[in-house]
Amino acid sequence: MEAQGSRRRQLPVLLLWVNGLMTLGFAGARQQTELCNESLMLEKLPACGRFFEEMMKKVDSKKWCNLTEFIMYYDNFTQCTEREANNASCFWPNPLAEGFITGIHKQFFSNCTSEKVHWEDPPDEILITLILIPVMLTCAMITLVVWCSKRSDILV
Repeated sequence: MEAQGSRRRQLPVLLLWVNGLMTLGFAGARQQTELCNESLMLEKLPACGRFFEEMMKKVDSKKWCNLTEFIMYYDNFTQCTEREANNASCFWPNPLAEGFITGIHKQFFSNCTSEKVHWEDPPDEILITLILIPVMLTCAMITLVVWCSKRSDILV
């Protein structure tokens, strides 16, 4: 009986100890304490760019704007930049990596601008009809509600 009471008093102490361990990060959570080595990252990222450039040589330059033609190469490039940033203890994406990726985009995709659609107003007859129909329906519904609310015999 005495042993059970002792165990019950030890349980909160044990729970506090486990909570302390988890809070300190002994439960498997890895904290990033190293500083980002930007020079190492900038040294390693061009290798990703060269690999992507070699892969893009396999794709006809007329198809560079069609993502389905090179999606695997671009995915490998993205994973490479992320891996190199993480190896340098840097977060990804970060401004330096984004600048590098933007440079690659300018090199390969600068001619891939989307064509702007020039929007025009519809003809006046259609525009007036599209405006008047909802206005008339709104007026008709308001009139119907007011009329029905004044006639209490219909509601019963």
